[in-house]
Amino acid sequence: MRTALLPAILATLLLAACASTPESRIEKSPDAFAQLTPEQQTKVRAGQVGIGFDAAATRLALGEPDRVLQKTTASGESEVWIYQDVYSYPGAGPCYGAYFRYGLPSYCFFGPPMVQEVKERMRVSFEAGKVVGIEKEQ
Repeated sequence: MRTALLPAILATLLLAACASTPESRIEKSPDAFAQLTPEQQTKVRAGQVGIGFDAAATRLALGEPDRVLQKTTASGESEVWIYQDVYSYPGAGPCYGAYFRYGLPSYCFFGPPMVQEVKERMRVSFEAGKVVGIEKEQ
């Protein structure tokens, strides 16, 4: 049983170590952060984005988007950045070895396979390079 938990623990530690935070992004781009207004700097530090933010400020606050959509409407072109969260939980059924799900290795020797669910966290809409809309679930 211990052997089955080891890969899951290591993967969790690796993901935690690689997680990008607003502070780590600010440290990598101090010049971009210094160009923001004090109000924008406060939002970026809190991991929030606001109307009027440009792409650089949005990246500082939220990181790289998981998906980018190009949107065309009667009023013109816009871009939508989508941010997602991935949840993992045990699925149903037996599992006796290593397998791949969604391109990621999963290990399950005596229990059910892990299921990954992707949920959209936020959409940020840009027009002319500035944030014009923010959608997130309540």
